[in-house]
Amino acid sequence: MPKLVASAVVIAVLVALAVSLNPGPEEHRAKIREVVAQRSPVAGLLGLGALTAFTSTYHPLVVASYTTANGRTLSIGAFGAVFVLDSVAPD
Repeated sequence: MPKLVASAVVIAVLVALAVSLNPGPEEHRAKIREVVAQRSPVAGLLGLGALTAFTSTYHPLVVASYTTANGRTLSIGAFGAVFVLDSVAPD
């Protein structure tokens, strides 16, 4: 029984941590702007990353979140980290 209680406490702490560290919309948008500018300096100079970030829609999933634009998933976030997918920046 003590192992079950300990496991439940660990799971509850992890879920609470995930909820509290879930990145917000501005964190997603800032990361999208940053990654687009890194992947394509011309796109960064023209502000395409800012435009892409501005038009993105934020979707919270309690313990994680993601953004979309034009039916494409742009970024995924959880535990305070945001990952921008490869399809965001132009080649």
